[in-house]
Amino acid sequence: MRILVTGGAGFIGSHTVDALIGAGHETAVIDDFSSGKRTQINAAARFHQADLRNADAINQIVSQEQPEVVYHLAAQMDVRRSVADPAFDAAVNLVGFLNLVEAGRRNGLKRVIFSSTGGAIYGEQESFPCDEDHPLRPVSPYGVAKLATEKYLFFYRAEYGLEYTALRYANVYGPRQDPHGEAGVVAIFCGRMLAGQPVTIYGDGDQTRDYVFVGDIVRANLAAIQANATGAFNIGTGIESSVNRLYEELAAVSSRASAPEHRPKRAGEQRRSVISPARTAKMLDWRPQVTLADGLRETFNFFKQRASVSS
Repeated sequence: MRILVTGGAGFIGSHTVDALIGAGHETAVIDDFSSGKRTQINAAARFHQADLRNADAINQIVSQEQPEVVYHLAAQMDVRRSVADPAFDAAVNLVGFLNLVEAGRRNGLKRVIFSSTGGAIYGEQESFPCDEDHPLRPVSPYGVAKLATEKYLFFYRAEYGLEYTALRYANVYGPRQDPHGEAGVVAIFCGRMLAGQPVTIYGDGDQTRDYVFVGDIVRANLAAIQANATGAFNIGTGIESSVNRLYEELAAVSSRASAPEHRPKRAGEQRRSVISPARTAKMLDWRPQVTLADGLRETFNFFKQRASVSS
């Protein structure tokens, strides 16, 4: 199958490209290196450096590649930046997407697999864990853009027959992660522990998130092709984990004895966020397999090895 991955040099994207090529798919990558790394691009993938906001460049690439499936992972992913500069967030996350999907529909694209959000799209939750029918009340421009993209995908299916799967990721962590977004706390903690620096927790540390390992995310991405299911699906564990627990697990792996530093909580931070993967298990035959303890251990060891190589 001919597949195009946007953001294929990034954290989740590079892992996904590796898996797609391993499964025998003909894979091409678009990335502008705003957060992705050239060293993470699979050598077997065709690569195009381009900004999704450049409609002419995107149209030329899509016309050349003629993908049957697009994995759309490229994004402005910083929630705080979206609040500070909503226009920039919309230019990347909405206009960039529209440039991509318009080029796709003119060139025979059959399906879009979209990396949505299982945290920001729901806002303050009423039920724990919440399913896909929970009210969608994003409280950041980032979340608004993800919801709008899902609605655009519904339109393109109704108007043009373009199939789609929106995967609402929980807080993803793992090897190759950069310290961005809420799940970036794992990469931040690993880096500071390895450097012997103090670790900061904002607030009391009892705020919770649904942390899902990148390997499980990749399996969900590939399951979306095989299942051929349409609509939105939660990709999470259904388990709440506090920031304090993250610290304790990583401290055990790193043999760190010192306690974290606490600072005042950040304004507007959600207290609890956790999503149910029940519908995904039924429709995509996907379930998380990696425990938090195992995933954190693998992630810490990755950063430890990278630090030793760089030194």
